[in-house]
Amino acid sequence: MKKIKLGDKIRDKITGLEGIATSKVEFLNGCVQYSIQPQGLTKDGTPKEPDFVDDQQIEIIKPPKPEKPKKKTKPTGGGYRNYPKV
Repeated sequence: MKKIKLGDKIRDKITGLEGIATSKVEFLNGCVQYSIQPQGLTKDGTPKEPDFVDDQQIEIIKPPKPEKPKKKTKPTGGGYRNYPKV
């Protein structure tokens, strides 16, 4: 079973619709659908509408790039303060 993650670039095998998986819906009957957000704009300049597709007819084109690990920085010494005892 393929593991689709939100943010993956996916394609509907039947219609050929390509885009980014932006949401996942699980129904009580076990059906799982993903929202495919196509990239680009329509002719009138508005964003294209997303479409929900069953997970069985989706193929992963490429997963998102993994985030680079953050560099550890040295502490600046601004943490703990010595307050006078009252």
